[in-house]
Amino acid sequence: MGKQILDKAKWSALMEQMKALCPEVFNENGDILNLVNGNWQNEGNLKPFNSSIDGALLGYYPMLKAKEGKEAVEYCAKEFKDWQKVELDKRKEWVTQTIDEIEKHKELLSYLLVWEIGKPYLQSLDSVERCVDGVRWYVDNIESMLKDRTALGVISNIASWNYPLSVLVHACLVQVLSGNTVIAKTPSDGGLWSLTVCFAIAKRVGLPVSLISGSGGVLSEALVTHDAVDCLSYVGGKSNGRMIANSLYNKNKRYMLEMEGVNSYGVWDFSDWDGLAKQIKSGFKYGKQRCTAYVRFVVQRTLFPKFLDMYLPVLKSLSFGNPLLVDEGAKEPPNYDFGPLINSRKVSDISVMFNDALGKGAVSIYQGELKEENFLPHQDTSAYLAPASLLNLPKNAALYHNEPFGPLDSIILVDSKDELITEMNVSNGALVSSIACDNPVDAEEIAKQLRGYKIGINAVKSRGDREATFGGLGESWKCCFVGGKFLIQAVTNSMNGDRLYGNFPEYTLLPESR
Repeated sequence: MGKQILDKAKWSALMEQMKALCPEVFNENGDILNLVNGNWQNEGNLKPFNSSIDGALLGYYPMLKAKEGKEAVEYCAKEFKDWQKVELDKRKEWVTQTIDEIEKHKELLSYLLVWEIGKPYLQSLDSVERCVDGVRWYVDNIESMLKDRTALGVISNIASWNYPLSVLVHACLVQVLSGNTVIAKTPSDGGLWSLTVCFAIAKRVGLPVSLISGSGGVLSEALVTHDAVDCLSYVGGKSNGRMIANSLYNKNKRYMLEMEGVNSYGVWDFSDWDGLAKQIKSGFKYGKQRCTAYVRFVVQRTLFPKFLDMYLPVLKSLSFGNPLLVDEGAKEPPNYDFGPLINSRKVSDISVMFNDALGKGAVSIYQGELKEENFLPHQDTSAYLAPASLLNLPKNAALYHNEPFGPLDSIILVDSKDELITEMNVSNGALVSSIACDNPVDAEEIAKQLRGYKIGINAVKSRGDREATFGGLGESWKCCFVGGKFLIQAVTNSMNGDRLYGNFPEYTLLPESR
């Protein structure tokens, strides 16, 4: 029996569903339009987009120019004048209608995500459900969080490609629920079709949302520094985040910049290897293409033999391949740990980091291989990367201070707790860190000295949903914290002059801190 792409997940079948659901988002040639000035219009300059699954051309991104981006932002400012007058009960009703409809089409959205960003189906489905459940929680709890607070205005959203729904759509709907108008940029590396469906649903209901595509550099004047933008929410890499932070220097603008850091897991005086194995296995979901993935393990030298006995079988057990390839007649996709990385450029970047570290003295303790049976014959596999791990990473290697954002681990051996803490704090701040330690006193002592926003003891930490707050320290985050009530506070003003919470640069001047 041969292998084939799952029938219900074929791109042609998904496009038929999408055109039936939201025909207004397409032009006469079947290309996606931008949602600007209240309507789906302007195909921009067409940029081809190929799936990382097999290199197939999915369609074209509608890339806007700077002038068109500015006009879109200015329209959002006009929308805000009317939207801020809409009562909370009506906003709750419309946001609820939106997420009800998103939930109704979760299978379509999940398969679109598989094709667009390579995330296996069950993990894509979880992302859609997290978005829906998270927004429902805010609808149920928004009244107390909005007490004595007023909407800020126009919220601009620039997010990475790995969580189009559970981060970007979720944030936009909560921002609208809080009384703001919203404009979002489609991530350049994936998410156009799934985001377009969600924004089409939201716009039909009556929510003041805009969705545009374009180069970050071209649209930065509109989405970052335009006077009409009252708040910027950014999720992405450090290099772009630093440029954005510099462009906002001395500007009276609210912002939240979430950037990467090297998330570390330390192991000291520890014995629950079965428990740690489960955590490490789970951590490889989506090929560690997550801002909270643990990619650096700092291990007490005397424990390394036991760590290795636990660790190598985990790596060997990982499953990866074409996430839509099934035996003929199968009705469900494979439950892989991960599929492709976001594109072949990312594979190349990680391979360069891997070889650079080897050339400077690191030791390869594991390097997996792609299995032919997990792919179609002769299909493009340039975006796939098997897991690998390096020992004794030299300090002059690029990987030592940088997050690979893929399935490449590094292991550092240490002889003292001070050395452990230093090596875990190598990136001057991270979103998450964890310590595996049997002694609760030692564990707490180490945890207090870790430069991570969320610290786990014998457990991994994640971004979280609902009431869970999220932020970072050092280079991993700039300005307002989000999540739970902090997300509402980040996009509203207090009538009582209450302070905002966050990792604020000294130069930031916020309305509530004047």
